Amino acid sequence: MIHIVPALVQQAAETACSGCRDGEPVGFEFEYAYQPIVDCASRTIYAHEALVRGPSGESAASVLSQVTPANIYRFDQACRVKAVTGAARLGMRERLSINFLANAVFRPEVCIRSTLEAARAHNFPVEQIIFEVTEGERVRDRAHLMTIFREYQRFGFQTAIDDFGAGYAGLHLLADYQPDIIKIDMDLVRGIDSSAPRQAIVRAITAMCRELGIRIVAEGIETAAERDFLRDAGIDLMQGYFFCRPVFQGLGVIAETAWQ
Repeated sequence: MIHIVPALVQQAAETACSGCRDGEPVGFEFEYAYQPIVDCASRTIYAHEALVRGPSGESAASVLSQVTPANIYRFDQACRVKAVTGAARLGMRERLSINFLANAVFRPEVCIRSTLEAARAHNFPVEQIIFEVTEGERVRDRAHLMTIFREYQRFGFQTAIDDFGAGYAGLHLLADYQPDIIKIDMDLVRGIDSSAPRQAIVRAITAMCRELGIRIVAEGIETAAERDFLRDAGIDLMQGYFFCRPVFQGLGVIAETAWQ
């Protein structure tokens, strides 16, 4: 989560578009690790999530600590381009899930151009790209986030809400906008096979999303017991160390034992 000093937001916004247009550097280096999202029903990889890392594989926190109001817009743009470029270089055939910073997008129809250009340049299908926003990011203007999501859908991208159940928006956000995917926060998944309250909550989320036509990804799967409960609850898409850890500058392979 990135906290921006409110007094600096407008100042940064005034230079955001010119900074992106002029191609100014972010000011620090970063790379990506990719972690699979698996489809347990078909025993295939559904997508790969691009996870920001330092240039030698350092943690995401080490990168995000360098993001400021002065460079957040250029960073968000650079992230999109690097994620698409890396996916194409690795020969990714599945969907690509990219996190974006809602507070870094002022004009979605303009800010999406670099992503479209990267996708075209690398022949990566736009419909294979998922944009996910974390519910943990304190979004200043929920109506603006809805505009971003709808504009992205208009261009053919899929949309997702990450860390659902852990942040600021919750059901209010879902009432205003129904994304293609929600990702259930790992704190709700952890130990779900032995936690009646977590089971009840996840079943309720599953039923609600089924009615709304939203697909669910369960995050943070670490045990076969967690996988089995979620699968029995009707959730096929999962992500976590049980299947594959993030692979720095590479694509993970799922062991046959993960399906059993």
